[in-house]
Amino acid sequence: MAPAFKRILLKLSGEALMGGLDYGTDPERVAAVARQVSAVRDQGVEVAIVVGAGNIYRGMKGAAAGMDRSTADYLGMLATVLNALPLQDALEKIGTDTRVQSALGVSEVAEPYIRRRAMRHLEKGRVVIFAAGTGNPFFTTDTAAALRASEIHAEIILMAKNGVEGVYTADPALDPNAQFIPEITHMEALERRLRVMDSTALALCMENSMPLNVFNMDDEDSLARIISGERVGTLVSSSQGDGDGS
Repeated sequence: MAPAFKRILLKLSGEALMGGLDYGTDPERVAAVARQVSAVRDQGVEVAIVVGAGNIYRGMKGAAAGMDRSTADYLGMLATVLNALPLQDALEKIGTDTRVQSALGVSEVAEPYIRRRAMRHLEKGRVVIFAAGTGNPFFTTDTAAALRASEIHAEIILMAKNGVEGVYTADPALDPNAQFIPEITHMEALERRLRVMDSTALALCMENSMPLNVFNMDDEDSLARIISGERVGTLVSSSQGDGDGS
């Protein structure tokens, strides 16, 4: 069966690479993610990835502790590079050519972000990992995902969550009455202040009609099922029914 999408952007939180650790990256978890990504690439899907760094450093916590917000955010951006490199290593160990492109200059370990070069890598079947967010403070890696997906003409953003099946009416860890939402529009998510992604990123997705699929990355079959066209998790789109690969 042909895949439902030709080009996707996978948004990985830092926590998705943490496994059972309290912080840092779990090699077994990173290897599991790499296997899922490689399997999708082997189906002929072009895969770009934006990584977060919540497992290492959160800029807002630094700012709240008295650090200058810009400095804290730059530290967070550098931390995403620390996540991108082990993911690249895990992918290449199983034979998947991978390039890391950084929005901050770290030329010894990663290419600079160049849109056309990134698209060329994708066309050649390489996985491209976008690190260092947008390269600017005050913007999250969610916004980086929305921006990069639009720039490279991805068909959909796949938002990988930990232990959460998709979008709920409230935080299911705090509210036992929280209800799962299988499908919603960008505007509804913004109006209801649902925790899909930050509001700047969600607005950018809405403006560019970029659908999102929020799903549980803990289930190692989820990514493959989405690529096959199966409905998994929550679909967030400009209108009901968009972004399902049809």
